[in-house]
Amino acid sequence: MNEGTQLAMNIDPAQKARNLEDPFLKGLNERLPKDIRDSFTQVQLDALRVAFSARQWGRHRIDWRGTFSFGHSRYYVVFLFGRNRRDLSRLERRLSLLGKAAVVTAFLVFCMAIGLVGLYLIKSALGINLFPNFSLGLWDWFRTA
Repeated sequence: MNEGTQLAMNIDPAQKARNLEDPFLKGLNERLPKDIRDSFTQVQLDALRVAFSARQWGRHRIDWRGTFSFGHSRYYVVFLFGRNRRDLSRLERRLSLLGKAAVVTAFLVFCMAIGLVGLYLIKSALGINLFPNFSLGLWDWFRTA
């Protein structure tokens, strides 16, 4: 191994070999001076990997990554789906509250509409006419269906 790819001296050789295969640690070690690079313990290296590696932060239910060629260039596609565990900003909290209020309102309106249709059908089944010679036609539709 050359000086640019050495890892901490206080790490066992098997772990040192695994660390050399890790792209994050390889890049970190190429950028650090030798005396600092050799002072890290394995626990510190693992903590740095977690702190700076985006792949460690996200464990998603759906994590699909792919590449494709188009012309002379290669492009990548990433689709991630999972629970948002980040703290929400003030705007995100307000939008979330607005969304929840809209869903609850829509649910209540739907329930009221179903209830009113049910009451109308019961009224029609009992033969009660609130307005003479006027019908919405729901009772006739319901009886024929």
